[in-house]
Amino acid sequence: MTPNLPQLRQQIDAVDQQLLALLNKRAALANEVGDIKRQEGSPVFRPEREAQVIHGLQAASLGPLKGDSIAHIWREVMSACRALEAPQRVAYLGPAGTFSEQAAVHFFGSSIEHVPCVSFDEVFRAATSGTAQFGVVPVENNTEGVVTRTLDLFLNSPLHVIGEISLLVRHNLLRLTPSLDGVEVVLAHAQALAQCQGWLGTHLPNAERRAVSSNAEGARLAAGNPAWAAIASERAGAEFGLHPGAHAIQDDAFNRTRFAVICLPQVLGAPEASGKDCISLIVSVPNRPGAVHDILVPLKTHGVSMTRFESRPARSGQWEYFFYIDLQGHPSQSHVAAALGDLQQLCAFYKVLGTYPASD
Repeated sequence: MTPNLPQLRQQIDAVDQQLLALLNKRAALANEVGDIKRQEGSPVFRPEREAQVIHGLQAASLGPLKGDSIAHIWREVMSACRALEAPQRVAYLGPAGTFSEQAAVHFFGSSIEHVPCVSFDEVFRAATSGTAQFGVVPVENNTEGVVTRTLDLFLNSPLHVIGEISLLVRHNLLRLTPSLDGVEVVLAHAQALAQCQGWLGTHLPNAERRAVSSNAEGARLAAGNPAWAAIASERAGAEFGLHPGAHAIQDDAFNRTRFAVICLPQVLGAPEASGKDCISLIVSVPNRPGAVHDILVPLKTHGVSMTRFESRPARSGQWEYFFYIDLQGHPSQSHVAAALGDLQQLCAFYKVLGTYPASD
């Protein structure tokens, strides 16, 4: 006999009680792990360990839950348990409601101490000074390319990358009234304005486009003027009491931004191999014919795949460049270590930005 609705709800309530008991048991075990880590001086947060746990659960799942849902649930479980040991202080471009904040929560879970900053420079400064243990900064967008200020800050920073997040970014036009009538100014971060330029040209061709420090800051400003609108997340709209004039206005329906998680090496060293890893480098080569080609040879020779290659001016006045390179693999793998060793011998400047689990 098929159970009726009240009976199904009773079964769900019983399962919830079991889940709560198991979650408390897990939290108690996490506390014991925390005691051991404190005695050993080990870090509370190990991104490669958490990535392995999530990937293992996704592979073992035989039920209706999707992989993304499993990742989200267990990330929050691990975040809550981690907070019992010591909540992580995480800096990001604020105020509340930015995609950087969303990326921070996506990576660490909700049980963090939020450190919103007014600029990318401040995020780096907070993570360097100890105001925050970790920082989260955007690195590149799939339509507008790299975030140049972030790349420039990496060059002389002592921080290294220990993780990454690839976030699907949906931009919304937000204002005090849910319409497009009478919009005189559209406020957003310069990257967001660029990602929505086609839609703005079609629907608000006469509105001024004004770049501000973050999308959430644009939402805050739009909340004070009925003729202004902001491009921001739904969370930013809820934070500042704005209504959507239009949803998902980004020109690319699959608009994604990649974020890096950064910290000092003494806060957390390079994560161990997770099985799906990435290495980020900054290099420069002598200014001679064929030099750029030469640095690619060790990668081909040792079978190491390159997933990103960007250049930035060295600002030396000599038309020299730094190259930002992402490679697949981990230095503990012999072929990767050999490729890195050969590559370093060819470079005038060589810096490993980080080794970390690659995002899905």
